[in-house]
Amino acid sequence: MLTVRKAGKEDIKEMCLLLQELFTLEKDFTPNWHKQRRGLEFILEKPHYGILLLLKKGEEILGMANLLVTVSTATGVKVILLEDFIIKKSARRKGLGKYFFWGGGIKKLAQKEGYSRITLLVDKDNRPAQGFYLSQGFKKSNMDCWRYYLHQS
Repeated sequence: MLTVRKAGKEDIKEMCLLLQELFTLEKDFTPNWHKQRRGLEFILEKPHYGILLLLKKGEEILGMANLLVTVSTATGVKVILLEDFIIKKSARRKGLGKYFFWGGGIKKLAQKEGYSRITLLVDKDNRPAQGFYLSQGFKKSNMDCWRYYLHQS
């Protein structure tokens, strides 16, 4: 049976493994166990910054999502930035991503908690991910993502 639950400190190792997998797919980032662990610990210690969700089948973690919380001045209410979303490679193309979004996790939590929008970034050449997000009702924005790095930590 599939379940979605909030992550805890006991899940950091498994989440780091999933982030390693995710960051091998994204051109802007590289896997770094220490940095990923530090980021996860920060969110778990300061939950007002975000929510870490896990998709599980029994005791096995099949996916994770990092939902960062902010306020949009355009909407005047809380919104979510879906910073990380990954389904384990061996579990992909089985409807688990769709379930994680809508059936048991992200959308349900967002509606319950009163968020007005979910925003995410996807690599420009990652056609499978783009197709997935379009099939889930996401719409492409007219905005481009730009970054200014203050320092490399």
